[in-house]
Amino acid sequence: MPPKPLYDISSVDFSKPVYDIEAIRRVNPQRNQMEQLTAIVHIDTEHHGVVGYKDITMEEFWVPGHMPGFPLMPGVVMCEAAAQLAGFYASKYKLLGGDFVGFGGMDEIRFRAPVFPPCRLILMARMLELRPNRRATFEFQGLVNDQIVFTGSMLGVPITRNQRLDM
Repeated sequence: MPPKPLYDISSVDFSKPVYDIEAIRRVNPQRNQMEQLTAIVHIDTEHHGVVGYKDITMEEFWVPGHMPGFPLMPGVVMCEAAAQLAGFYASKYKLLGGDFVGFGGMDEIRFRAPVFPPCRLILMARMLELRPNRRATFEFQGLVNDQIVFTGSMLGVPITRNQRLDM
């Protein structure tokens, strides 16, 4: 049996984002091809959840090569979009500290249906556990046309600029 959505999106007004792309850019550091969010449409500070979306077009960087003539959205890009959503929430509400929120790990990732452009990938994340200045655990889901297309959980960790390793 497929999981239930984390949020009832029928009550979300997608025409009135809470944060548009410019507001997302003031929080998230990703730019250009690595920007995987279009808008944030719901914030739930009581349950530490967030709903956003990525409008997927034929212009995505991965379309020509994954797979030629059959543009299947890579699972790793779906996971990156979910991580950017959770990272936005953790950064906006200063849950972890640090300069950025980075991937600490992912668990129980399941791809339940393929994603093809053009479409809107709705993303949902909810924090399950917080260890301030150490890590936050989020569960996440992606939906296309009301169908859950992927699920999983991830760890977000604080990263500071001075942690950069010189190679």
